[in-house]
Amino acid sequence: MYIIPAIDILNKRVVRLREGDYEQVTEYDVTLEEMIERYQSHGTDFIHVIDLNGAKNDFSNQQYLFDVIRKTDMKVQYGGGIRSIDKVKELIDSGVHRVIVGTQAITNPSFLKELGEEICGKDKCSDQVIVAIDVLDEVIKYSGWMESSPIKLMDYVDKCLQLGFFRFLCTDINKDGKLGGAGIELYQKLLDHSPFIKLIASGGVSSMKDIEELNKIKVESCVVGKAIYEGRISIDEIKNWNLMSLISI
Repeated sequence: MYIIPAIDILNKRVVRLREGDYEQVTEYDVTLEEMIERYQSHGTDFIHVIDLNGAKNDFSNQQYLFDVIRKTDMKVQYGGGIRSIDKVKELIDSGVHRVIVGTQAITNPSFLKELGEEICGKDKCSDQVIVAIDVLDEVIKYSGWMESSPIKLMDYVDKCLQLGFFRFLCTDINKDGKLGGAGIELYQKLLDHSPFIKLIASGGVSSMKDIEELNKIKVESCVVGKAIYEGRISIDEIKNWNLMSLISI
């Protein structure tokens, strides 16, 4: 299992939200560029960048983020406000390692089908595209977690798999930003339902013990944000874990 450091951006500031609530924001006195440099200088080669403005249809951050991302040679997993197939193409063509799609995949029934037809056969889109599933008490949330979908969680997973998408970023909203432990129960349910999915866990990781618990249930990777900023997990610990994960593959 691989650890991916997260950088959430709101109004061009590095932040963390609690349970996805834009009214519960913690800002950190560091820029996106400084965080990327910090990770890179410690040997990290993979980061997770989310445009929180874009997630709620405010694209004022987008050009700034694209400019920063284009300058780095790190692998970037990027999400927030990806609303069109053209935008997915643009990001992949500009060097983004993986693009996260969420709201559009839920609200537009044909989006994933069209995305697969347009890109997947040419560029291994199923590996470069991540489907975000943000879950609150097994209800799928979207549009910055402000709206609820009537689609049942496992039905949605099955639909994505049928269309050729097998990598999922699952955020347990109940756990997010609380540093109270990862949503092991939710992730285990998903893996029991579909053991072959590539699952990226997000939300609640507070210590290396949580990392070990996620590793036991065989998620592919996990996203860690607040625990790093709050000094509960060091960048060196992430580097060492990831090196050992690569050795054990």
